[in-house]
Amino acid sequence: MAINSVGQDSAVYGSYTAPTETAKDKTSLSNDDFMTLLLAELQYQDPTEPTDTEAILTQTSQLASLEAADKTNQALEDLAASLSATNDFSTISAIGKTADLGSNGISLEKGQDSTFEIYFPNDVSQGTVDITDVNGNTIKSLDVGTNPSGVYQFTWDGTNQSGEAVDGGIYYVSAAYTDSNDEAQTTRVGAYPIESVKFDNGKTLVKLGSNYVPLENVVEVY
Repeated sequence: MAINSVGQDSAVYGSYTAPTETAKDKTSLSNDDFMTLLLAELQYQDPTEPTDTEAILTQTSQLASLEAADKTNQALEDLAASLSATNDFSTISAIGKTADLGSNGISLEKGQDSTFEIYFPNDVSQGTVDITDVNGNTIKSLDVGTNPSGVYQFTWDGTNQSGEAVDGGIYYVSAAYTDSNDEAQTTRVGAYPIESVKFDNGKTLVKLGSNYVPLENVVEVY
């Protein structure tokens, strides 16, 4: 026999869900609260000394100001939500353009492989991918092969040209290649075509290569 969280037969009583109460905000007065107080004041005023007309007009004016402020705040919230949605969906127009992350750096842990992707805007006849250190020294060169344009993944085993393991750290990746028209071209890690846009928990993500990247990480779109 299945028992729910309060010891009842769940086949008879079902699952038990604790009741939830939403605490009401008592730190400010709403329009209804203000009107209730005003009417109570008028109802229980001393008939021999009624509330001064000017005081009633002042309070009524305050009520009108409060209502106008509430409507203004609501309008601003609606406008902000609308602008946010507009900005989000305007990102869709960037699909097909190139997004630049502002760096061609990759990280390497000593003794481990490092996998990265490079976008080749043109068909590749031949070329090499060069991995350099922070001083611009070439550590390793990888063959590009002959491929049509697109995003390709490469794996660096973390060794230099002599096959020796290099220290872990940040390295930089660029490629020089010849296209199908025998013209020299260059490209690098960090620049990819925007394939799609995704909205997740209030964040805008763009698909660059095989990964989704927060839009805020993009420094340029062209």
